[in-house]
Amino acid sequence: MSETNPAATAPVTADAAPHRYTAAMAAEIEARWQDFWDAEGTYAAPNPKGDLAGDPELVARPKKFIMDMFPYPSGAGLHVGHPLGYIATDVFARFQRMTGHNVLHTLGFDAFGLPAEQYAVQTGTHPRASTEANMKNMVGQLRRLGLGHDKRRSFATIDPEYYKWTQWIFLQIFNSWYDDEAKRARPISELVAQFDSGERAVPGGGTWSVLTEAERADLLGEYRLAYASDAPVNWCPGLGTVLANEEVTADGRSERGNFPVFKSKLRQWNMRITAYADRLLDDLDQLDWPEAIKLQQRNWIGRSEGARVHFPVDGERITVFTTRPDTLFGATYMVLAPEHPLVEKFTPAAWPEGTREAWTGGHATPTEAVAAYRAQAASKSDVERQAEAKDKTGVFIGAHATNPVNGERIPVFIADYVLMGYGTGAIMAVPAGDQRDFEFARAFELPVRCIVEPTDGRGTDTSTWDSAFASYDAKIMNSVSAGSSEGEGVALDGLGVVEAKERITEWLERTGAGEGTVNFRLRDWLFSRQRYWGEPFPIVYDEDGIAHPLPASMLPLELPEVEDYSPRTFDPDDADTRPETPLSRNEDWVHVTLDLGDGRGPRKYRRETNTMPNWAGSCWYELRYLDPHNSEQLVDPEIEQYWMGPREGLPHGGVDLYVGGAEHAVLHLLYARFWSKVLFDLGHVSSAEPFHKLFNQGMIQAYVYRDSRGIAVPAAEVEERDGAYFHQGEKVSRLLGKMGKSLKNAVTPDEICAEYGADTLRLYEMAMGPLDVSRPWDTRAVVGQFRLLQRLWRNVVDENTGELSVADVAEGDIDADTLRALHKAVDGVRQDLEGMRFNTAIAKVTELNNHLTKVFGGGAAGPSVEGGGGRRAGGPVPRSVAERLVLLVAPLAPHVAEELWRKLGHSSSVVHEDFPVADPAYVVDETVTCVVQIKGKVKARLEVSPSVSEEDLEKAALADEKVVAALGGAGIRKVIVRAPKLVNIVPA
Repeated sequence: MSETNPAATAPVTADAAPHRYTAAMAAEIEARWQDFWDAEGTYAAPNPKGDLAGDPELVARPKKFIMDMFPYPSGAGLHVGHPLGYIATDVFARFQRMTGHNVLHTLGFDAFGLPAEQYAVQTGTHPRASTEANMKNMVGQLRRLGLGHDKRRSFATIDPEYYKWTQWIFLQIFNSWYDDEAKRARPISELVAQFDSGERAVPGGGTWSVLTEAERADLLGEYRLAYASDAPVNWCPGLGTVLANEEVTADGRSERGNFPVFKSKLRQWNMRITAYADRLLDDLDQLDWPEAIKLQQRNWIGRSEGARVHFPVDGERITVFTTRPDTLFGATYMVLAPEHPLVEKFTPAAWPEGTREAWTGGHATPTEAVAAYRAQAASKSDVERQAEAKDKTGVFIGAHATNPVNGERIPVFIADYVLMGYGTGAIMAVPAGDQRDFEFARAFELPVRCIVEPTDGRGTDTSTWDSAFASYDAKIMNSVSAGSSEGEGVALDGLGVVEAKERITEWLERTGAGEGTVNFRLRDWLFSRQRYWGEPFPIVYDEDGIAHPLPASMLPLELPEVEDYSPRTFDPDDADTRPETPLSRNEDWVHVTLDLGDGRGPRKYRRETNTMPNWAGSCWYELRYLDPHNSEQLVDPEIEQYWMGPREGLPHGGVDLYVGGAEHAVLHLLYARFWSKVLFDLGHVSSAEPFHKLFNQGMIQAYVYRDSRGIAVPAAEVEERDGAYFHQGEKVSRLLGKMGKSLKNAVTPDEICAEYGADTLRLYEMAMGPLDVSRPWDTRAVVGQFRLLQRLWRNVVDENTGELSVADVAEGDIDADTLRALHKAVDGVRQDLEGMRFNTAIAKVTELNNHLTKVFGGGAAGPSVEGGGGRRAGGPVPRSVAERLVLLVAPLAPHVAEELWRKLGHSSSVVHEDFPVADPAYVVDETVTCVVQIKGKVKARLEVSPSVSEEDLEKAALADEKVVAALGGAGIRKVIVRAPKLVNIVPA
């Protein structure tokens, strides 16, 4: 650290109190110390080796890796709601440094994505130019807050040096398969060796050596963890791109532009995240995450035990998954999702004889009926299709399946309430036990067979029912088959659900009609976007359409320049169109001749023209923070082990603290966990989980004011009069909501810093309430924290001279009340900062500061916020008390703490000073107040020792004259003592 004293250059302003702590002084102090920290590398976290290796003494300390969720560099910049989590992690990181840890805390930018691309489409500005300008603006805003980030480790996902490794990880996933027996990913080369040696049979009975290259590629595609397939997607012709489910409104239209969205099959890249479903579930138990987030992930993964049942259809079969195989006798029809690949195979040219008119949808042939219904279903979102509407729609496809348990032929329908995204995309419909099946059966005049004894008095005659009956407690009925020459029968009548499920599953497996299995709601991750501003896939296709990975030596594959960033748009109502990606227009980039190093020499190839989704870069960024300049490895193993490796309390390793919004509960967090597990399996990292401890901060909200038209008006221009709100004389409504530019209620951190200083903003945001709770912003309340800093300043600095104003007093000469207030504050603030209870830590600092002001007169004659000056009347604060107060404040308000620390005569930065430790003798109260109640009403209060026994406390309470008077000679039936704070007397 430099011996330079930045405090020596502080300016003197002309004022009644020229050295009063003002916004102008705060701005000057803050800018000066920020420059000092940058110049000195104050927040540099040393690695055990590599180009960021540093002080061995620091490396030998326990480490803390603290992270914020990746910010996106929005063009609107920050409002005061954005820095809440950043300030919190900064306070926590500063506290950890002061308690002896080597702390890694830095911040980068998740800079690929749709907003920059849309801006480019509208303005012609290259996405990189607008994104870099936005990042520069945000970096300036964040710097002004005094955040202690190691700036050597910062990066953006759009840096080619970064996305080189995103592409490299994709290739590791592409070149891997999941071994169900070993329960881990393995290199695809090991699978090839198994096929080649005959250790693993080639499906269909073929021989690996005689398969063509295309056949081998297709076979390996069934195993690869990254694979291309024809997948049903949300296709929006009006935008010219595929949309994520989150980008589609409930009425089946695009959130952006309000265009129709259709279900369509397109060739897309996928990640086989489903292979890790069990591990993603099981490992949640050992993560220190909020239970609500764990529950969301468990529900999203959706593990359910049941059985797969095979229904024969004309020599083929339809397989369904059901959690209630015990209800198999109640299946009276089947339903396939409209997109199911077997629909075409089973749809005949003509209607079978006897087909009911209600089943045909009014169409002359099954082919026409299916095509029309598919078009209708494609125009609905998954949300619409799953809505609990009474009017169920569908159409008979002209085929019948055989119920394997009783040989009954049952019709096969398609209906939009069945999705390909769950189970097998097909269901056995049991209308007596499922409300949606019941409503469908009523609409299409299908049988409803009672197979569970009703316990609600409705009886077993289903013709009288107006709803389905589902129960896990009732007995099974009408579920016996006698068997035939083709197989043995099974009887379930009289059994409970659990026993019936076991018996029918055994029967299914014994007869080959099915098998017990576990199913997951989780689907493979659709990993393609028809966009420009994203990572290019490191994949090329040969003239036969076979995908080949680029060798690592060809990475990064950089984004080419294109003239038009927008996807081609089509007739919004034309569902049969196909997307044209921006990258496909750059012919020189798409069609190339390459030598892939596979021994075949130069060949012609076509590049993949989709790009990766915006989630890709954030799946692994924690690893880049560790070793950001490594051009040879993803991360040095020793460095990764140091910062993220497993250790006591962290069985899977990971970041020590990850702070961000709960809105990323499923997608980002689940994807990042998946990538970590693949990298762990392949031996690239020692941590099987990316984030050990997760904390979700709440939201800073703001009042939204709307006029009579419902249009938001500028919050800053609204006046309050007699409990009502007015804008330009018109009464407006007020409702608490989000803060944002569109709602005209955004307050920028720049505004607050200019009026009060960054330290005040930091204190206010941390003092507003518990960090995990949403809270309303109130600019008028910010001044309270500004006054705290002014009183703190006056307790250390003479406002008239600017000189230090503390007394060199021995600890033994400080009054006991002050020592008790000091050590209680030290003990409480230490515990609160460790527990991230920043609001209560500030309350304890305020209490101590107020005590010093009261005892030593720092505030009695001191200046107010508005101005004034004067000397304190009670004498100076003891130096040792002032120093410890400054250290308590340092994590929360670092600029003023640095300034006061230097004024107190220290040459080192307060950032690396030891956090104070309380003397236990002063933390324990000399006395506590004990409440004495009679019939639940307080009658007396006693000052007693904290260690008083229950017997002595009872005697003292009964002897108190107020208690004696209140009893009035009445007898006592019971005395309940909770030493040392409560005595409850129950009179006879």
